[in-house]
Amino acid sequence: MILWIALALFSGYFIGCLHGSVIAQLLSGVNVKNKGVKNSGASNAAIVLGWKYGALVAVLDIFKGAAVVMGFRFLLSGSSLPDEMVWMLLFLAAAAVVFGHNFPFYMNFDGGKGTASVIGAMLALDWNLGLAGGLLLVLAALATDYLVVGVLVLYGMFFAIAFWPAEGIWPLVTAFALFAMAVWKHLENITRIKNGTENKVSSVFRKKPAGSA
Repeated sequence: MILWIALALFSGYFIGCLHGSVIAQLLSGVNVKNKGVKNSGASNAAIVLGWKYGALVAVLDIFKGAAVVMGFRFLLSGSSLPDEMVWMLLFLAAAAVVFGHNFPFYMNFDGGKGTASVIGAMLALDWNLGLAGGLLLVLAALATDYLVVGVLVLYGMFFAIAFWPAEGIWPLVTAFALFAMAVWKHLENITRIKNGTENKVSSVFRKKPAGSA
């Protein structure tokens, strides 16, 4: 069991460190970590480079979250572990990939905020609820014009997956820990909303992509 836990944590973390923003930098020549709100996530890529680059980074980061959980589920399919242990390990792998995204070792442990990776993990845990969570994120963000509102709504669906179909207490504990980390990572966004300086979703769609006239 200890080996399974170690594999979930280490493989999830190092795959989580593979940022979509690095691909965006190779294509655009711009390191989004040094511009905008100075993080390496999809939302900042959209702020700095335009929505097309933001979408590219989001897709890549969603993919890695899904890949980790799906890969680990495949490995566990041949084990004789009880269902509660399997769900615990799947949620640990999901948490590890988000942690790796947020705290990559080669960025001085200061990366993104983990939203896209959480969406990917949710899709792999339960694609119906994961898809519903992603849709709710988009609708809430568009309705309020603030992405952070959509992110907080998304975690409500993550809790739903942790409650059912997941089994045992550890998925709920893991979901709560990731939610707490998400709130902490978004405190600056919440402060900017109060101050009226937060970037709005609508302004990102009006931004021209890097290199356009």
